Amino acid sequence: MTSIDAIINRQLLRWELERKQAGENSKEVPRPEPIVTISRETGSRGSYFGSRLAQKLNYQRLHREVIDAICRSSGYRKRIVESLDRRFRGELEIVVESLFTGQSVNHTDYLRHLGNVVLSMSRLGGVVLMGRGGNFILGPKRGLHIRVVCPREKRIENLIKYKDYTDKEAIKAIDTSDVQRRDFVRKLFSADVDSPLHYDLVLNSALIDVEEMVDTAVTALNAKMDKLSHLHHDEL
Repeated sequence: MTSIDAIINRQLLRWELERKQAGENSKEVPRPEPIVTISRETGSRGSYFGSRLAQKLNYQRLHREVIDAICRSSGYRKRIVESLDRRFRGELEIVVESLFTGQSVNHTDYLRHLGNVVLSMSRLGGVVLMGRGGNFILGPKRGLHIRVVCPREKRIENLIKYKDYTDKEAIKAIDTSDVQRRDFVRKLFSADVDSPLHYDLVLNSALIDVEEMVDTAVTALNAKMDKLSHLHHDEL
């Protein structure tokens, strides 16, 4: 079993256990933990921030390779859907189709799988989702959406310091990643990944410690979930 499979199976077992416990205590079903999505610039320390935030919340951090592995596996997708309550399970396909109606892209199957997986995770909760346009799929009323940015010079410095890149390697990694991430979001969601309007919180890591960013994110998460709890409870 690969490390990615281990991560997926650990989280699936957690969701399955939570579903079983909810069934045993059906008189008072606990509200699932919310989902957090993180979009970040390469070299901004957004990945490390995601790990620390997941630890703080006792969530599982799921990175791009994990999400793509789930999307490729019908077995994993089936297990996730089976962990959902029946009402949401029945509405899931309708919601996914409505999200991507009219999308002029050549990734229809991938988009459908990605939408199913991310929306299911938002219902099950308790994860920090790294990238993959999670915020665009979920929209403003599902979860907390964070963007981590940093000045280019500092991003280069971070890759050299924390990843042992050479100056040339750091510049290439940043330039390549920036283009790929902008293209991914533009092609799949017809959106600008850099627009702050797509996020609840934009953090510039240049002069803020990661632990301070984590505390800020936790405060924002609690505040948003409290506000959402007073809105339409029956919305997906």
